[in-house]
Amino acid sequence: MDPLLQQTTRRHFFERCGLGLGGIALSDMLARDGFAAAGSPDRNADPMATRRSHHDAKAKNVIFMFMAGGPSHLELFEDKPRLREFSGKMPPESLVKGKRFAFLGKDAKLLGTDRKFARYGESQMELSELFPHHRKIVDEVCWLRGMKTDVFNHGPAKLFMNTGFQVPGRPSMGSWVTYGIGSESRDLPGFVVLQSGPRGPRGGNALWSGGFLPSSYQGVPFRGNGDPILNLASPKGITPERQRDFVDVVGALNRERLGVTGDPEIATRINAYEMAYRMQTSAPDLMDLSDESQATLDLYGATQGGNSYGNNCLLARRLIERGVRFVQLYHTDWDHHGGPGQTLGKDLEKVCAEVDQASAALVLDLKQRGLLDDTIVVWGGEFGRTPMGETRDNKVGGRDHHIDAFTMWAAGGGFKAGMTHGQTDDFGYEVVDGLVHVHDLHATILNQLGLDHEKLTFRFQGRDFRLTDVHGHVVKEVLA
Repeated sequence: MDPLLQQTTRRHFFERCGLGLGGIALSDMLARDGFAAAGSPDRNADPMATRRSHHDAKAKNVIFMFMAGGPSHLELFEDKPRLREFSGKMPPESLVKGKRFAFLGKDAKLLGTDRKFARYGESQMELSELFPHHRKIVDEVCWLRGMKTDVFNHGPAKLFMNTGFQVPGRPSMGSWVTYGIGSESRDLPGFVVLQSGPRGPRGGNALWSGGFLPSSYQGVPFRGNGDPILNLASPKGITPERQRDFVDVVGALNRERLGVTGDPEIATRINAYEMAYRMQTSAPDLMDLSDESQATLDLYGATQGGNSYGNNCLLARRLIERGVRFVQLYHTDWDHHGGPGQTLGKDLEKVCAEVDQASAALVLDLKQRGLLDDTIVVWGGEFGRTPMGETRDNKVGGRDHHIDAFTMWAAGGGFKAGMTHGQTDDFGYEVVDGLVHVHDLHATILNQLGLDHEKLTFRFQGRDFRLTDVHGHVVKEVLA
């Protein structure tokens, strides 16, 4: 027997025999999912190459403006005169029997809002005084007033809204989208994350994780100014030619190893080196707002070199102009329980003022540039707030987390403009018509991108996983 063969372990034999077991398994998964069929790009060659969708798409991109903490639909989007009438009284037992809340006790009383509401636009959408700029987009937006989720604590609820599951480890929606159809950007990541507010969102990077998908598909957090990614610039003394040589040599070594093992993480490594090299040119151009008119900066409330929610909304538009598939914005400080810094008074007013103008500006700017038809814009948080008031520091000044009814909105990408879908009861407690579960929202967004949520799967640990788990349906009523 060949001495070299005698020294070869079973593990090394399978690793070196042609594709290897990992490559065989990967090929089988891709073929089964329809992504390795004739005409589909090889994921190992280019993880972010554009791919065929399951059906004709109405949209190409997504911008998800995530209001971390849970905005109150009762202060922003739904006037409830009946709730004001019964403010300070105990809710009917039938309303709260068997329900669980994060902090509310059994003695929590109903709390009506003192915010003034009016109707705007041809759609006659109801809005509170806290969102004056939203009045400009009421006829461009599909208002989802029957939202419902399953999880009432912040971290798990944010995970649920972003990944379809309340425990870390699952891929986020942006990861599923880029895994399914790739990205049109060659010089920027396909899935970009922008953050603003006093702190990061609870749940952290698990919210934009690629989970068990190859890590090429995870979200890439950008900073709001300067280099979007630290250490992107070359060290002093390294010329572009020398760096290109380095990337080429490392890429050749990685490709050789990829051919032996078929490991998709090596493809991720190759792609990361190449992307970083190209971003040294594309990133400064992205962050430089000098080519934006003063009127555009004023529309968003953005500033050259600034780091704000307004700047991030403008960057989101610039990113999708450059072919980025999925942009996720997080703005924190929406958790209004009534304690210091969490009141429904000045603290809610502050955070509303931080996002109102730029959120509306993004929709208006996309429409003016002819980009709204191809871009789904989503606004909302992980849950709503209770009709019962929460007492902190012996004062009733806030609301607890509420999973059974809240409002989000979606614009562009084939969603019906100027439509109000869903209705809650007289107290804003439960959805009585037009319920849209988180899984349904995910299924509908994927549908507009040409993806069937039941077919977009990935086999992991012996079963096929998907964004919507075993739930969800496309809400056809909200689609044009």
